[in-house]
Amino acid sequence: MKMKNIFAAALVGELSMSGLATQAQAEDSATDLAKKLSNPVAALISVPMQLNYDKKTGTSQSGKRSVLNVQPVVPVTLNQDWNIISRTIVPLVSQQDITPGAGSQSGVGDIVQSVFFSPKAPTADGWIWGAGPVLLLPTGSSDMLSAKKWGAGPTAVLLKQDSGWTYGALANHIWSFAGDSTRSDISATFLQPFLSYTTPTAWTYGVNTESTYDWKATQWSVPLNLSVSKVTKIGDQLMSLGGGVRYWAYGPDSGPHGWGLRLVMTLLYPK
Repeated sequence: MKMKNIFAAALVGELSMSGLATQAQAEDSATDLAKKLSNPVAALISVPMQLNYDKKTGTSQSGKRSVLNVQPVVPVTLNQDWNIISRTIVPLVSQQDITPGAGSQSGVGDIVQSVFFSPKAPTADGWIWGAGPVLLLPTGSSDMLSAKKWGAGPTAVLLKQDSGWTYGALANHIWSFAGDSTRSDISATFLQPFLSYTTPTAWTYGVNTESTYDWKATQWSVPLNLSVSKVTKIGDQLMSLGGGVRYWAYGPDSGPHGWGLRLVMTLLYPK
């Protein structure tokens, strides 16, 4: 009987350790995915859906705007040393009272398509980078949701990941080269410095700005974003759920003012 009790206890202990090991592996996997989400050129198929809500916008500062950015990220292996990362932003816009008497509009905005050529391995110092072209496509479904211009330019990202921290910056510049001649030409620089920390339990806390400088209007737009997210699983679907707030520190009189809200759901498809 003693031997049976000892065997039973050993079996229970082994099963418990196996369960703990499986749980630890799952947490490690979730943590790795959370870190990859902080890297814009990670080799991870994902579909972020980012809802932004801003108020006190428009010429009279009485307007409201909601933008759902559907942003599929698709990495493609070029060869044993390089990846191509496709990042697309498709904005679904709903806005009200942006200009006096204009009423409400909803539909698709202009698509921004970026392609990054990125080495698979970091540099000797641990830096990760990517660079390539960015395109602006005049896909807006109405005049008030589109710049009515084709645009193109360069884009690049540089970052480092160490001990849970991710820090770096993404930038692009777009010049218009065709489109509606009655619309203003575009020359705009986008700058996104970012800093985030991912915990061992796959929580990520982040801060960034998504600043734009309009060279034609000589005007900055500077929102400061604070966010928190968590990689989890619902049924068989891996995803990241998160949200945060932002504050418009600087911008044109017709732009958003004060505080805004952001909610994000990202579907994950690891290889």
